[in-house]
Amino acid sequence: MFREDLTDREKNVLRSIVQQFILTASPVGSRNISRNYNLNFSPATVRNVMSDLEDSGFIDHPHTSAGRVPTDKGYRFYVDSLMKIEEISKIEKQAISAKFDALQNSSAELFTIVSRLLSSITHQLACVLYPRLETGILEKIQLISVSSSRILVVISITSGLVKTITLEINAEIADVQILAVQTLLNERLSGLALNEIRTTFKERLKEYSDDLHPIMMVFLDSVEKIFKDNNVTDKAIISGTTNLVRQPEFENPERFQSVIELIEEKDIIIHVFDKTADRSANGVSVSIGTENKFPELDDFSLISKEYQIGDVTGTLGVIGPKRMEYSKIVAIINYVGELMTATFTKHS
Repeated sequence: MFREDLTDREKNVLRSIVQQFILTASPVGSRNISRNYNLNFSPATVRNVMSDLEDSGFIDHPHTSAGRVPTDKGYRFYVDSLMKIEEISKIEKQAISAKFDALQNSSAELFTIVSRLLSSITHQLACVLYPRLETGILEKIQLISVSSSRILVVISITSGLVKTITLEINAEIADVQILAVQTLLNERLSGLALNEIRTTFKERLKEYSDDLHPIMMVFLDSVEKIFKDNNVTDKAIISGTTNLVRQPEFENPERFQSVIELIEEKDIIIHVFDKTADRSANGVSVSIGTENKFPELDDFSLISKEYQIGDVTGTLGVIGPKRMEYSKIVAIINYVGELMTATFTKHS
C-alpha cells in the first residue's frame, strides 16, 4: 500500500508522532499520542491509524520497540504539509541582531560570527559558505608588482568582494608592461561575470602586442585559477561539531562513527550545502536523509538559505539529526539569512 495523500485523522496522528519524537528521541506509542495530544482518539484508533501510516511508508518501528518513528517520507510530508513555522520571539531577534550590529565592516568576521551564532542557537552543526564569486560582475582588475617576476592580481567585483592571487612570470617584467596588461584586461573584461570571463578569455584576449607576451601567457594558462573558486575547503566556516555528538540518537557506537566520518569529510558538507535540493519552506531549503545524495548524510537533515551580496550569493545553514525542530530552525535560518543580506547591502 503506497499513498501520497492522507486523511485529516492520519495527518493529525503523523504530526503528533513527529512532534513527540522530536521532543524525546524515543519511539512513540499509541497510548502516548492518545493521552498527550488531545486528538479525541482512543489508543485503539490511534493504533489503527499508525498501522495505515506504516503501510504507506510514513512511519516505521524499531525491532526492539512497539513504538513508531518517522521515516524520511514522514518527515518530508510533515515539513511540506503539516509544519507551522514558529515566530522568533522579540528577545531572540534582538539577541541575533545585536551580533550583526556589533560588526565593524569585516565580511570575514561576519562569516565566522554567523557560523558560531547558528551553532549556538540551534545546537546543530552550522555552516556558512562564502559567496560564489563566479557569478559576480567584474568591476576592475589591478596588477601589483611583488618582485621582478611576480605579480599580485586583485579582482574586484561590483558587490564589493575581492579575490587576490599571485602569479609567477618566467621572465623579468617592467612596470610599464604590467600597467599595459592591466589596462587591456579592464578594457576587454570589465562588466562581465567571472564565469563568462573564464569561458571566453582566450577569444577576448587573442590579440595583444608582443611585449606583453610573458604576462599574457601566464594569464592564459591560469584562467581557471584566477576566475574560479577552486579550493573547496576554503569556501566555508563550519562550527559546532560537538553539537552532533551530543545528540541522543548518535550514542550508538555505529551511529557515532557516522558523525565522526561526516565531520572529517568537510568537502561533502560544503558540496551538499552548495547543491541543496530545491525544497523550500518560507524561502528556506530543507533536505532530509537520503535526499542529500551522500550515504554519509542518510542519518541527517540539512536546513539552509541563500544570502545575497550584490550579484553573488552564498549559503548558510545547519546539519543535524533528522529529529530536528524544523519549525523553529527554519524560522531562525530564514531570519539570519535575511540579516546577512541586509548587512552586506548596508555595508556595500
